Amino acid sequence: MRVLIVEDDRSLARGMEALMATAGFALDCVSSGEEAIGVAVSEPYNLIILDLGLPDMDGLEVLSALRRREVQAPILILTARRAVNDRIEGLDRGADDYLSKPFHPRELQSRARALIRRALGTPDPVLRVGSLSLDRSTRTVALNESVVDLRRREMAVLETLMGRPGKVVTRECLTAEVFNFADAVAPNALDVYVGRLRRKLTPHGPTIRTVRGLGYMLEGG
Repeated sequence: MRVLIVEDDRSLARGMEALMATAGFALDCVSSGEEAIGVAVSEPYNLIILDLGLPDMDGLEVLSALRRREVQAPILILTARRAVNDRIEGLDRGADDYLSKPFHPRELQSRARALIRRALGTPDPVLRVGSLSLDRSTRTVALNESVVDLRRREMAVLETLMGRPGKVVTRECLTAEVFNFADAVAPNALDVYVGRLRRKLTPHGPTIRTVRGLGYMLEGG
């Protein structure tokens, strides 16, 4: 899952990047409202974490601009403001949730996962395809009840495929979900991760089928 963090406090932004990376997210981070609007309308995000106290424009203005431009990703407002009216205005302008600073790291992870599940229409934290299961809250994968050890990007590829079982997921979609825009992505990087997954799921798990010219599809299991 790909997340955009909009936060001008660099130390806090780095902390959130590290925190969310441990939960399996691909992350991009910007420090201004203008940057946020620019990348959010051009890149596919599963979640936007938006600080209200930005240097160039108020976060609520950024929120309104994103919704006017039909950015559909859920938006989690992050702020030190305590006034109830600020929270109400943020929700009325299109925010999906609100978290006050300081916050507990695990609460941020939990709220992020819940918002993404809701947006994808899959409220159950556990994805299942045949004998394969992926618990998005604990980041664990099991095949026939035996734990499968996956690296972060292998997990990201599998989670995307399991979210659309029996459907073609394009290479472009998988790349956008797994890598952020700062990553140097080799032409065959995606194939490497898919190949590793196939070996770990063989012979008793679902099959990752290549659909030539399009992408990949998770079948059976």
